[in-house]
Amino acid sequence: MRYIIFGGNLPAVTITLNRGESIYTQSGGMTWMTDNISMETNMRGGLFKGLSRMLSGESLFMATYTAQEDGAEITLASSFPGSIVAVDISKGSVIAQKNAFLCAQPTVELSMYANKNLGSALFGGEGFILQKLTGTGYAFFEIDGTCYEKVLAPGEVIKVDTGNVAAFEASVRYEVETVKGFKNILFGGEGLFLSKLTGPGRIWLQTMTMPSFVQRIIPFLPANRD
Repeated sequence: MRYIIFGGNLPAVTITLNRGESIYTQSGGMTWMTDNISMETNMRGGLFKGLSRMLSGESLFMATYTAQEDGAEITLASSFPGSIVAVDISKGSVIAQKNAFLCAQPTVELSMYANKNLGSALFGGEGFILQKLTGTGYAFFEIDGTCYEKVLAPGEVIKVDTGNVAAFEASVRYEVETVKGFKNILFGGEGLFLSKLTGPGRIWLQTMTMPSFVQRIIPFLPANRD
């Protein structure tokens, strides 16, 4: 399998498959493909796993695309201006924000991840339900805005504005802490909470979040004058 990510801030990924190689994505995720690829749609793992994927922001049914000959190509595009990230899951399981999954090799398992840290779930900007990618092979996920990737050393800490955490390896500890200082809370513009990530492991941060983007464009939308 080979891939190329293109398109700048409106990205897509073209994946080249050899005969018998496959990728899977949520139903309706394909943008275009060559004629030498077959498609099979199913719940992938059964009803229970399908329902758990729905809770994590994906569709009940998944589509698997398999190359019938060498050099078959399939292209998938991001659903929002941002970045597409390719990750070798063999190096470690990854936990990602809801709706992040784009596609993966069949040896990668997509499942729901329940955030057990109550503070992080309530105030971290990611919610109770996240996505977990395990297994071997490559997975692709999409994030909002530009991606910043960093490898945290053991015990190394980075603090992030809520919602700007796109994904992190399962070895990273994810918590939420309160902003200190009365004036910082009232006038700092960052809100009451920050996400705290502690190494070791890789993290992926995003420069934009969908809620903040929507909030910025609302004042420019036409008002309903009825």
